Amino acid sequence: MRQLGTWARRIGVGFVRSCVVAVVTMPAPAVWAVAVAWAIWWGAGNPWSWLGPFVLVCVGTLGLSRPVCRLVRSLVARWTGTFIPAGYREAGPVVRMSTGYWWNGFSYERSRRDAVLDQKWRVRWKDPAVWRDVRFTGIVPFAAGVVAAVPSAGVVAAVLGLGQPGLTARLAGVFGLVVAIATAPYAWRLLVPVAVRFLRPSRAMAMTERVEELTAQRADATVAQAAEIRRIERDLHDGAQARLVALGLALATAEKLMETNPDQAKALMREARGGAAASLAELRELVKGISPPVLNERGLVDAVRALALDVPLDVAVSADAGLRLDPVIEAAVYFGVAELLTNAVKHAQPSRARISLAQDDADLIVEVEDDGRGGANVRADGGLAGLRRRLAVFDGTLEISSPPGGPTRVRMALPCDSL
Repeated sequence: MRQLGTWARRIGVGFVRSCVVAVVTMPAPAVWAVAVAWAIWWGAGNPWSWLGPFVLVCVGTLGLSRPVCRLVRSLVARWTGTFIPAGYREAGPVVRMSTGYWWNGFSYERSRRDAVLDQKWRVRWKDPAVWRDVRFTGIVPFAAGVVAAVPSAGVVAAVLGLGQPGLTARLAGVFGLVVAIATAPYAWRLLVPVAVRFLRPSRAMAMTERVEELTAQRADATVAQAAEIRRIERDLHDGAQARLVALGLALATAEKLMETNPDQAKALMREARGGAAASLAELRELVKGISPPVLNERGLVDAVRALALDVPLDVAVSADAGLRLDPVIEAAVYFGVAELLTNAVKHAQPSRARISLAQDDADLIVEVEDDGRGGANVRADGGLAGLRRRLAVFDGTLEISSPPGGPTRVRMALPCDSL
């Protein structure tokens, strides 16, 4: 009985999926049929009778292509777990210039609305993914839609045949029922290889997307490097450099006063010694911000534990024993954890936090969780977006779960090899 129930469920699920595939893949042929009927109704004697149907076919197929392809990707992912990337080109930002015109990456427009509309159509017209969708919309009805329609056609034949008198009609109805039952579990499955073959981005499209991604990452890295250099220069100029200049002046004055006023010279030398100690402390903090000594000497795990001790929270750190990675990966993770803890203390007001570091095959998984008030989100100009871009340089990812009221969970994953 259990096998019979499983078999009946497979038939039912397969029949429903086959009907869904047939409905999703047939809108374009329906538009084509309407265009043909329109051309026949106008008649062949009219020299312009082909123009209206031709426009209907082109506009209808182009307009249906993206919704149909989105539905197909969604169905394939839901039914089989196969993810097919869309690969559409993303539109760039629309910027208002000092002249008052709006620049959309292609042309100047008088208003932002005109700039966005012009950009939308230019990107869509030049995007190879759009024409890939149009091709798929024309292929899938014959490659998968016709086969998916077989079970429903068999049911229709069974209903019509069994409802008519006569042995031939009833045999035709029984045959249609057998065809529907036999093909229902399998008729929809042809959609998966067809979608994977014709909907996935081509090698050239994937390469172009990767080049654009790497170009953006390189630009972000260049901007971040320039900002870091300016920060170091500013800290040196305003802090240690000013103190060292004052130290030199104090020593020069003390040298002149050594014979005439020894007490004042000694006081200046004491101030100079205090200034030297303060300069040394500032230089150590500066070096720590560039490359923490504990990270270089003792590795990522001990550096994160030392970082947790400096945070005004109850922070628990758990990590795999002997976890040593490439220095650049360790630095990226260390500063990422530092930024997350700083954000938690500054915005979430938590009482405790948890940090875990583990290596899963060739990936380093870092999770930072706090019991704060939550509500963290990634803004385009925010620190979390910058952290995500810095991790993307190493093909890393950043996932955030922060519902209102907390808790906030951040997961960083970086592909790496253990040393």
